[in-house]
Amino acid sequence: MHDTGTLLFIVAHLSLGQIILVLALVMAVSGLDDLFVDLVFLVHAAWQRLRSAHRPPRPDLATLRAVPAAPMAIIIPAWDEAAVIGAMLTRLLATLDYPAVRIFVGVYPNDPAGIAAVGAIADPRLSAIICSHPGPTTKADCLNHLWRALLADEVTSGRRFAAVVLHDAEDVIHPQELRVQNGLMPGLAMVQLPVEPLPDTESRWVAGHYLDEFATGHIKDVVVRAALGAAVPSAGVACAIDRDMLGRIADAAGGDPFDATCLTEDYELGLKIKALGGATALVRVHCADGIGVIATRENFPASFDTARRQKTRWLLGIALAGWDRLGWPGGAADRYMLARDRKAVAAALTTLAAYVVAFLAVIDAALLRWVFPDLAVPPLFSPLATALALANLAMAIWRLAMRAACTQHIYGWAEGARAVPRALVSNVINAAAAWSACRRYWIMLDGGGALAWDKTAHRFPTSLAV
Repeated sequence: MHDTGTLLFIVAHLSLGQIILVLALVMAVSGLDDLFVDLVFLVHAAWQRLRSAHRPPRPDLATLRAVPAAPMAIIIPAWDEAAVIGAMLTRLLATLDYPAVRIFVGVYPNDPAGIAAVGAIADPRLSAIICSHPGPTTKADCLNHLWRALLADEVTSGRRFAAVVLHDAEDVIHPQELRVQNGLMPGLAMVQLPVEPLPDTESRWVAGHYLDEFATGHIKDVVVRAALGAAVPSAGVACAIDRDMLGRIADAAGGDPFDATCLTEDYELGLKIKALGGATALVRVHCADGIGVIATRENFPASFDTARRQKTRWLLGIALAGWDRLGWPGGAADRYMLARDRKAVAAALTTLAAYVVAFLAVIDAALLRWVFPDLAVPPLFSPLATALALANLAMAIWRLAMRAACTQHIYGWAEGARAVPRALVSNVINAAAAWSACRRYWIMLDGGGALAWDKTAHRFPTSLAV
């Protein structure tokens, strides 16, 4: 006969064993999904390398610069961005190598500091557009104000823009960005350039984990989307959209191209463009000196809370509310990628659960050794759970190696090495964001969550050389 404490331990031990089995199975399925993407990337890269010997070389910067400069508009939503918008615009206007550009910045009537920061810059290429409603509204609402201002400018100037470029108030825009986008737009409805977070020496782990995630996303994951024929989502910055295509999206929506009820309007743009038959691509064009690629760079959140808040909005808009809004459009490849995007919440919470279960397994082993040494219970890991755990470990090591390789490719060996331990920080932030996103989603479903611009304070590196 066992006493009550022993019986409780037996029940907990057996329950933990079942939880481990289920968790290992879920993680194995998710791991196989990630492994499939990696294998597609490697096969696609090898195939492209083989084909390159029999194909004309890709357009380089010199070739793209030779294309006549068509009129282009940059639209920048700016709620409560007085701390960065002045420095960002000053640098942009001083360094941008493109003669036919207009820049529209959306500010709010209840943000006098932001209005003053934009108004202090006297440049005929720049227009401050004051939104009709006090802020914060949604970012999409501000973008719609900028779209209407762009249309009015076309009427008064008699000049029609060829493309509209999306940017944020903290972006460090490469001087040659519009040259690349202009040169490629005749064959594409959307040209997305890479986004490269800036290394932050004061936040190697929190801000640093964005280096790893964007490197992996823009070197590998987006390439796989395109290779499988799925829509390439916009990153929201460094993204040029064909003016006529954006007009078609606006006409289909009743006048405005951006859905003001959407938290991640940029993500949905790629899906809408593909649905209308437009071709999209993320392109990597090397700089003139051959070092690095033409990309947009920016500082990302440096504290745990600001990173959690930003990712909460991303997960809420893409994985939860986006499911309700979009359903499962497109073909098999699009649906597969939507499923991958939407599994992000479950994957983050599953990873957190795995950490908790690992901790409980250690406690279980200690209790069996020191408190219940003579107790005969089945092993915590069944043969199947053991096999799954070993498979998951092997796939985790592979994913870490791929993550480190992508980071190293852009930032060098030191950051590539940091990417491995930084994965733990990334997992914790993503799990916290997933939990917050679920809570906010529940509040929204209950009718208590009005959409607003939940943004974080931004930083602009005024001394950065590009």
